[in-house]
Amino acid sequence: MSNTTISPQQGNKKFLQKLEDMGVDVQACYQCGRCSAGCPITEFFDLTTMEVVRLAAYGMEERLLESKAIWLCAACETCATRCPNDIDIAVLMDVLRELALRKGVTPAEPRIPTFHQCFLSSIEHWGRAFEVGLIAGYKMRSGDFTGDMKLGMKMFSKGKLSLRPHPIKGKAEIKKIFSGKGKEYER
Repeated sequence: MSNTTISPQQGNKKFLQKLEDMGVDVQACYQCGRCSAGCPITEFFDLTTMEVVRLAAYGMEERLLESKAIWLCAACETCATRCPNDIDIAVLMDVLRELALRKGVTPAEPRIPTFHQCFLSSIEHWGRAFEVGLIAGYKMRSGDFTGDMKLGMKMFSKGKLSLRPHPIKGKAEIKKIFSGKGKEYER
């Protein structure tokens, strides 16, 4: 991150209000750094979790929605657990991903939303993750057909992947959950 001085007045106040409306209070952060120190994957981010919170507090919506960090966050909740002010940064990352998708911002890591869509499609269709179907759908959508073929073959040979989905009880209930999929989600 550059050493640019930004005042809150330069940021997008509507963006801050949107975050607050979705249950995220970034103004409570005093930049102790415990979130970033505990994040197991911060080395892969373009912004640390602490920087994400600070940019959010300054209303820097565009910069945040274009970042890799919001897509790479594993939502492990380590940051939220360590935060002395109970800021749920994993929820903030979720909110930022939702906003990016709603605004049509091209994800900095485009394969991640593709995977999410394939995962949810598998859950909707089978009632649980059917790994082979999930992988096939993801490979078709992403175009990455051979990237991890050796791993897949190893998993298959050890019986970790089934060619048929396992039946579950309650598929009708899961279908009901997904029937509202097109509606606006509200926190």
